[in-house]
Amino acid sequence: MYLAKTPDFLKPLAAGMVWDIQSNKQELFLTFDDGPDPEVTPQVLDILNTFNAKACFFCVGKNVKDYPELFNRIVAEGHSLGNHTFEHEKGWDTDLNEYLRSVLKCNELVQSKLFRPPYGRISRAQATALKPKYHLIMWDVLSGDFDTLLQPENCADNVVKHAKPGSIVVFHDSLKCKENVLNALPVVLETFAKQNYTFPALTAEIIENQSVKNA
Repeated sequence: MYLAKTPDFLKPLAAGMVWDIQSNKQELFLTFDDGPDPEVTPQVLDILNTFNAKACFFCVGKNVKDYPELFNRIVAEGHSLGNHTFEHEKGWDTDLNEYLRSVLKCNELVQSKLFRPPYGRISRAQATALKPKYHLIMWDVLSGDFDTLLQPENCADNVVKHAKPGSIVVFHDSLKCKENVLNALPVVLETFAKQNYTFPALTAEIIENQSVKNA
């Protein structure tokens, strides 16, 4: 079970994790997990280019190793990067040292201060160990593109109905999500572009500047 919209009252309970960006601008922060994938990521990049949108790609290290040219295209087109472990381990089911080794192995390829735990599941010990070096990025809105029971229009609705200025939105550039993401993403971008939203890439600098303002 999952919620398309993360309830605001839950966010403070996960201290030190980033769920959204406090913004008075019409902007959304699109993120893509689990890639790069040779069938899906190029099409996602083409769609983003059509709308002059940038995004943050939380890459699985193994996929970066397998598809380095695709990874380089993500970087060359001005998108930001995040660490999503090397093998897409589920934190709750993975030993602390094994989990940290996977993060470090991914970091050798994806040098980023942003980390998102696969499935959004991470133990307290894992989070504590990673916080000194990484911003732990969660989300405000889930498109649900990974849900095989949903149609693309449902995924688009999840974002359109729930996203607000500063929302961090999750999609997936993976084969499992291909039909949903490639059909929902243009709808989301077109809908928010008509409302004069922009789509900047999420970066460590944005998060750190927010932290300074809130200090």
